[in-house]
Amino acid sequence: MKTVTLYRPIGLQEFLLIANAKFKAFPPRLSWQPIFYPVLNQQYAEQIAFEWNTKDSGSGYCGIITRFIISESLYQKYEVQNVGGDIHNELWVPAEELDAFNNDLQGDIEILKTFLGEEYVAPADLVLAKMIADLAR
Repeated sequence: MKTVTLYRPIGLQEFLLIANAKFKAFPPRLSWQPIFYPVLNQQYAEQIAFEWNTKDSGSGYCGIITRFIISESLYQKYEVQNVGGDIHNELWVPAEELDAFNNDLQGDIEILKTFLGEEYVAPADLVLAKMIADLAR
């Protein structure tokens, strides 16, 4: 089976929900989030995590880069959307299709790198706090 590697920049709350799912699924979208949008390259994910998440209270002033793999057949169901420059490509998955998307994940959601803003407060779970700290840049 052919696969595609994707990335998703997340904040602290989404990280905690993914950890609670044993790194096997992304959490459901909130009512005001009609799409789930992983990005196609790590550089773009890092840009979002560093420039946006570390300055955002809703992200816990923490940007976390995830990497995961899906089947090429699922990837091809969705159009790639360019939302800016050459590297700003996203896969737009309707929120109501996230369960099917999660069921197609090949292996675990990996945590690659973290960025911590000045107001970041580590989570109470010491294992997760260490995971974040160990990957901080």
